[in-house]
Amino acid sequence: MTGPDPVTGPDAQAARLVTALTRRGETVAAAESLTAGLVCATLARIPGASAVLRGGLVVYATELKHVLAGVDEELLAARGAVDPEVAVQLAAGARARCGATWGLGLTGVAGPSGQDGAAPGTVHLGLSGPTGTTVRSLGFDGDRDAVRTASVSAAFTLLEEQLD
Repeated sequence: MTGPDPVTGPDAQAARLVTALTRRGETVAAAESLTAGLVCATLARIPGASAVLRGGLVVYATELKHVLAGVDEELLAARGAVDPEVAVQLAAGARARCGATWGLGLTGVAGPSGQDGAAPGTVHLGLSGPTGTTVRSLGFDGDRDAVRTASVSAAFTLLEEQLD
């Protein structure tokens, strides 16, 4: 079994993000469901992260998406937690509640079974920032760890694209 690529994997991406955000004087926060804090933990491993990482919300339980991140209750009731608009609202909630320049929102299904009609590997990423909001819906193969790691990497890619 091999781990993430040390040059292009999440740790390398996190290092680039910490450098770029520091240079820009900007910050980031995350509201994480399926990754349960892995985005923030990965960023926090990088020296200097304290200058850019404002905080995060682990909103694994559906009701916490509303209570902590401000996701609309009616949206959650109508579509469930695994939805692109939920990811956008998670990102906006993380940004607002943590006072960050950028907010990331991650929701999806790591597996092994589906949730809210979504298959394992279904992931929705939201980004909220000074340039507006972006959402990306993806599908990943693999076990829970692989889906969660791929989700972190994809969230970092989404933010990197906005910073470039």
